[in-house]
Amino acid sequence: AEESGGTIKCTILGKEECEKRGMGAYLGVARGSETDPQFIHLTYTPKSGDVKKKVGIVGKGLLFDTGGYNIKTAMMELMKFDCGGSAAVLGAARAIGELAPEGVEAHFIVAACENMINDRAVVPSDVLTASNGMTIEIINTDAEGRLTLADALVYADKEVGCESIIELSTLTGACMVSLGKKVCGVWTSDDDLASQLADVSKTTGDKSWRMPLEKEYNAQLESKIADITNCGTRYGGAITAALFLENFVSKKKPFAHIDIAGPVWDDKIGATGFGAKMVTEWVSRQGKSEE
Repeated sequence: AEESGGTIKCTILGKEECEKRGMGAYLGVARGSETDPQFIHLTYTPKSGDVKKKVGIVGKGLLFDTGGYNIKTAMMELMKFDCGGSAAVLGAARAIGELAPEGVEAHFIVAACENMINDRAVVPSDVLTASNGMTIEIINTDAEGRLTLADALVYADKEVGCESIIELSTLTGACMVSLGKKVCGVWTSDDDLASQLADVSKTTGDKSWRMPLEKEYNAQLESKIADITNCGTRYGGAITAALFLENFVSKKKPFAHIDIAGPVWDDKIGATGFGAKMVTEWVSRQGKSEE
């Protein structure tokens, strides 16, 4: 923000401010860590002040993920990359600040925290309440990223009033199984947004593939004690994760979930920065649209 010449403003919400907003899903994940959560909101406004489109970009910001009480039994040493979505979003914010595109107001949002284990941490069978009032039964504490994203999406949708929203996250191993480590998965019910992201993908080289939103799989997320569970079965796990997130954005609003779990990390070189170019290009194009 300091380097943007005044086009980017930064707001960070602490634990108490998140509590006032009822962010029970996000704070439920965060309470297992001795490090307090930090809800980051960067706002880009064009120098002219002329705004044609107001967009939201949400990034998953798990700074470390042990899995919680459903503790990870493999790859835990790599879980520093579970903030890959937020890295892409914040990297794009810096680029947008330097490129200074006209016509678009962009909100870059990261609900940052850790998924750790202590005597206050969430356990399976707990019920959390998200900021839109939806209750969530915790089936698996390692399906935590979607809980933090739930409240971030409600914030982008309701409090900020973004007209369209994209979200990037290292969300599921199931997406890696489906598409490998070079291609991200895109889930959206909006054909125009899908087309935009596909074209941006070709332009930037951040490879993507549109995946199905099979509504029948919503049955996997049904709960006897809450509105929804936080994960389904092992089959179609990347799809049920996307279906879960749809509950936290207005139905008529263009929204895309982008799972970058595969391409965000390369075993030879480490972090790849995948997604930053995609977001930067998408945001830059929004101000050129008259829609």
